[in-house]
Amino acid sequence: MNFYLGIDFGTTGARVVAIDAAGTLHAEAQYPFNTGDLDNLPALWQTALLTLISQIPQQVRRDLKAIAINGTSSTVLLCDAGGSPIAEPLLYNDGRGVAVMQELKAIAPPNHPVISATSSLAKLLWFRQNSNLPLQKHFFLHQADWLAFLLHGRLGISDYHNALKLGYDPERLCYPNWLLDIKLLPHLSEIVKPGMPVGAVTTEIAERFGLPADCQVCAGTTDSIAAFLASGVQSPGEAVTSLGSTLVIKLLSRTRIDDARYGIYSHRLEDMWLVGGASNTGGAVLRQFFTDTELETLSRQIDAEQESPLDYYPLTKAGDRFPINDPNLPPRLEPRPDNPVEFLHGLLESMARIEAQAYQLLQELGATKLTRVYTAGGGAKNPVWSAIRERLLKVPVGVPVHTEAAYGTALLAMRGLNQ
Repeated sequence: MNFYLGIDFGTTGARVVAIDAAGTLHAEAQYPFNTGDLDNLPALWQTALLTLISQIPQQVRRDLKAIAINGTSSTVLLCDAGGSPIAEPLLYNDGRGVAVMQELKAIAPPNHPVISATSSLAKLLWFRQNSNLPLQKHFFLHQADWLAFLLHGRLGISDYHNALKLGYDPERLCYPNWLLDIKLLPHLSEIVKPGMPVGAVTTEIAERFGLPADCQVCAGTTDSIAAFLASGVQSPGEAVTSLGSTLVIKLLSRTRIDDARYGIYSHRLEDMWLVGGASNTGGAVLRQFFTDTELETLSRQIDAEQESPLDYYPLTKAGDRFPINDPNLPPRLEPRPDNPVEFLHGLLESMARIEAQAYQLLQELGATKLTRVYTAGGGAKNPVWSAIRERLLKVPVGVPVHTEAAYGTALLAMRGLNQ
């Protein structure tokens, strides 16, 4: 039997699943990130990657045909010619790119997806402005690119999902001239189709984990697209909301929409487009105030059909990306009622309003009309929140059979190898 491995690097940990050609799950494992280990992120990521592979049963590893990895969108790092990181990575939500926004707007076309303080290109320009290193000798990689390099050994390969916010054009399948004209850039990755086999695992990796010598490492994707792939959505108008630390929406549309004014961008998915964006609201805000047990207990006391009078904009710190693209947008978490049930109700409803506003905006700009929303991430486990969202979205809200991004990435590896 042939097996395919998908590895998901999220904000709080990493996960792996192994599936067969029918999509049946055969093994899974997870590696939570300890907050005490965050001082050296590349070392943490490498340890997580190798530990997860080791936790897959040996009988699965010996028949492994392909591996793919997803990472958080716009999490980037600079590496030397040997692939060793030379600076601390900048994470998906790192907003220091706000310092180069004027330069970015002068370089990129109006309303392009890169015009965001957290885009990959904003971070690249920030590196260029704040580094004394000769960047032309170095490589600029996304998280998933670097992790895949650790397995196949080919430095400087990326996919057009991760590279979108660097400025890569997924319609023409090339870097645009306005990007290539920027001076003093590091090496930009060769871009391939997500899921495309890049190369076999190195001899060292094959021997260490008992993998076949011809086990292919495939080009990866982002965590939210992986969650979309896991859902099995195939019809235009269907969407996936990923409710993890943040809120990410992806609507399958016949029309491509890119509008940086609102943080909207489109990823290519075969002959259609995944239209959406990512908001900084989400589970990270809830965890500031409640434990998982409290969330479960208090949620059961909320009447989902009753509208909350509280109007919040829940953020952990200033700044949002979508549907309001404003790096200085302040959190709004007042007034806070004494009753924790009322407070949680207000938070959940306010996040649902942001989600509804986001989908409404996509349709106003020409995306395919929303017909159904599937939910991925930890928020999918909260039925009260789902009921609140369904009331506001006015379309059915459900949970797909598979919600794990790692499962979607395993599907990507399988389909990529068998294309």
